Amino acid sequence: MSFVNKPGKTSSWRRMVIRQQISDFISYGKIKTTLTKAKESKRHIEKIITLGKTKTIANTQKMASILVNTKLDPVDKLISKIYELGKKYATRKGGYTRILKLGTRSGDRTEEAILELV
Repeated sequence: MSFVNKPGKTSSWRRMVIRQQISDFISYGKIKTTLTKAKESKRHIEKIITLGKTKTIANTQKMASILVNTKLDPVDKLISKIYELGKKYATRKGGYTRILKLGTRSGDRTEEAILELV
């Protein structure tokens, strides 16, 4: 994945991009991003929704350490949205999200995708 191993980008930058995309995804329900960022974010979103299936203090603390405040929602509101998603997908064992490819961006020929809930 070129997003993950891009020269000149630090690991802290990558972590922050993923955290911001997870928070935006929970807040908006879907996001439009590059294909590589969508694939990387999907892994983490699946894990955080799985954490939301059981409401415990430990799971709440793990989610709070990952999420970031967004323009729409603070962290505690995002956590309550994740618990709602956990109830929605209680019988499902995985595969809560999907990636729809949009094609390439005209400026830099990067593949774009939409990451959304199933």
